[in-house]
Order: sequence, then C-alpha cells, then structure tokens
Amino acid sequence: MLGHYCLLALYSFKRSKTITALMIIAIGLGIGASMTMITVLHVMSGDPLPGRSAHLYVPVIDPHPISHTTSKDTVVDGSMTWTDAMYLLHAAHADRQAAMSSGTLPVRPAHDSLRPFFESGHYVTADFFPMFGTPFRAGSGWSAQDDTNHARVVVLNTELNRKLFGNAPSIGRIVRLKNTDFRVIGVLDNWQPQPTFYAQIDNAAFGSTDQFFIPLETAVELNFDFSGRMSCWDNGGDARLSDHCTWLQFWVELDSAAKVRTYRNVLADYWRDQQAHGRFPRPVDAQVYGLMDWLSNQQVVPGDLRLQLWLALGFLGVCLLNIVGLLLAKFLRRSGEISVRRALGARRRDVFLQLGVEAGTIGLAGGLLGLAMAELGLWSVRQRPDGYAHLAQMNSAMLLGTFVLAMIAGLCAGLVPAWRACNVAPALQLKNQ
Repeated sequence: MLGHYCLLALYSFKRSKTITALMIIAIGLGIGASMTMITVLHVMSGDPLPGRSAHLYVPVIDPHPISHTTSKDTVVDGSMTWTDAMYLLHAAHADRQAAMSSGTLPVRPAHDSLRPFFESGHYVTADFFPMFGTPFRAGSGWSAQDDTNHARVVVLNTELNRKLFGNAPSIGRIVRLKNTDFRVIGVLDNWQPQPTFYAQIDNAAFGSTDQFFIPLETAVELNFDFSGRMSCWDNGGDARLSDHCTWLQFWVELDSAAKVRTYRNVLADYWRDQQAHGRFPRPVDAQVYGLMDWLSNQQVVPGDLRLQLWLALGFLGVCLLNIVGLLLAKFLRRSGEISVRRALGARRRDVFLQLGVEAGTIGLAGGLLGLAMAELGLWSVRQRPDGYAHLAQMNSAMLLGTFVLAMIAGLCAGLVPAWRACNVAPALQLKNQ
C-alpha cells in the first residue's frame, strides 16, 4: 500500500510542479541553515577526551584580595599561584595531579637546511601524560623524579618530530629550545584534543596544537616565557614564584564521586589554613569542576554561535509555516478526488496516510537539497579564520540527523493540511461536482 501511495505522490507532484519545487526549496534552505549551525555546535561542544573526561577535574580556589572585583558574568578563573599549585601537587590528595602552563619557544634545528622557528607547547608535570591518556608513538613521558631534578627532557608531538627528524627514530636525539638542549624521550601519536581544554580557555581554544612538552620546574628554572594570563596583586615580587600571582592551570584525576567530595573538603581545609596565615581573605568557597562542566563555565562555545543556531531554527520554522500553507492549498484543491475515495469506502486514516506519504516525500527531497546546502554552509565556515573552522565537518551522525530532521519537518508540516483534507465532508463535495 505504501508503494501505491508513493506512486500517487509522484503523480501529484507532476500535476503541481511549481508548488512542489517551492516546497522542496523552502525545506531544503531551512534544513541546510539549521544543520550547518547544529553541526558546528556539535563539534565545538563535543567531549575532547571520550572515556576519560568523567574522571578529570579542575580544583578552584581564590587567593585574590577582596578588593579584586569580579563581575557576576565573568567566568571562573581556575588559575593558581605557584605556592598553591606546588602544595596540591606534592600533597597528592588525588589519584593523579598535574600543574601546567603554556609557552612559545624558538626551536633551533640541528640541520643547517632548516632555519629557527617558533612552536607552541606546554610546561607540565609528570602526571600530565597518564592522567590525560596521551597516546605515544614512541617512548614515554618523564617521572616525578625528573620534575624534581629539573631534567632537560622533552616529549614531541608528531608534527614537530616529523619536521625535525623526518621518519628517522628520534628517541634520545637532542632538540634545542631557545638556548637549551633537551633530550627527546617520547613522541606523541598526533595528540590534538579539541578544544585544548587543559590550557587557559581563550579565543585559541580550537585549532591550536601543542608541539612540545617539557617539565614545568625546568621551564621555571630556565626562565622560559609563558603564554597566558597572569593576575597579580599587592607586591607580586618574583611574579612566577610569588603567592600573589596566579598563572598556572591545575588538573586532578578522581575516579569516584566520594573522592570528589573528599577533595573538595581538602581544598576547603587548605583555604581555612591559608586564612590563618593571612592569605585567602575571601569566604571559603572551594569548587571542583568536571571537564565538561568546566568547558561550559568557560564558555568555550561563543554566544554568537548559539544565537545563529536559534536564527537558523527560526528560519526553518518560517519555511515550515509556508509549507503548511502551500500543502493546505494543494490538498484542499483535491477535495473532490478525496471525496470520491471516501465515497468508495476509503477510511479517513487511509486518506491521512496517503497525504502523509506525500508530505514525507517532500521532506525527504528537501533533506537531499538540505544536505547539499549544509555542505555548502560548512564549506563557507571552513573558509573563516576562526580556530574551530577546520572542525566544521559533517559526520555520519549529522548526516543521518539531516534526513531525520527533514522527514520530521515534512511530516509536521503535512499534519494539519492532511487532517484538514481528510475531514472534508464527502457529500458536500460530491454534490458540487
């Protein structure tokens, strides 16, 4: 029966080609605009570490003076001072913990054929690699003892390793960063989580990829430049080692809700202890944010993109309203045909199903056009200079979602017209024939 209804739908389209084309174009434009924005938001709000994010947390304590004003609309600053980060690191109250900061350094290749160039990387502590599950192509990270000894070791990401050494083995080779030689002990297997969640969240959260990792205490000893926000108050002294300047990020791994509660209590106790020593003047308010909650708090997805999504969905709604009007006019114009079917014994639900198949076919055709429009829209997004632009790719889930949305849109638009048409009084229509 459905096959017969599909043939009737095709016959109906041939009889009203212009109206059919307008409906397909309208739903295609609406679906295309909506799926473009849905896809962009989907890739930007995805989990950067699937399978591990549920156990990763950012502890937040606030050493700032009361005079340090913040707006209610300002996102939480999870940065820590050197003093606080080192205490939490060595107290080891979590399963794993790591302090870190980003930096950009000149790389001086050993080969004369390559000129010095700058690369972005991170200064981290030993637990960074096992905590975040970084995949190694060769070698491994360093130990906590290497942190203590300020070891001159480096872990390279795939791209920088290939640029410096090509396909040759690089473990044990020397890389010169700024004016210091570092021994390569590990090579990551193209690790580039998006967004770069462990860094200070800013406009470079997407697109950037760290190409090297060196011990944090080594970087501080060598006075390497760091990238990011530093907030100081009173007399900051030696800014990096001062307890009056926040600049480090700190992450912990906790594998149960009970451990999260315990760790929050540890932070609160530390806060009170520091108050007894004249620091942390603000009321105790220790927080522990999960990875996904942290990204939400840091507003990784720009507000203007959400606004664009609502505008696209609003445009789809306008398109559907126009399709409702066109379908209603089209179905009511066939009242005589429908009445004859009813007089010959067709039930209301049979007529409703026939018209529903017709509306669904329009939705499916609109979905095909919408898919093409969405791909065009995503291509235009990829031409933008934004860091997230290269992520605008439609995966299989979004592809299926396009057709599902198109079918739902077509069927929803056809419900009222189909119901109105199948409730036309047959006797009145046959009398007027």
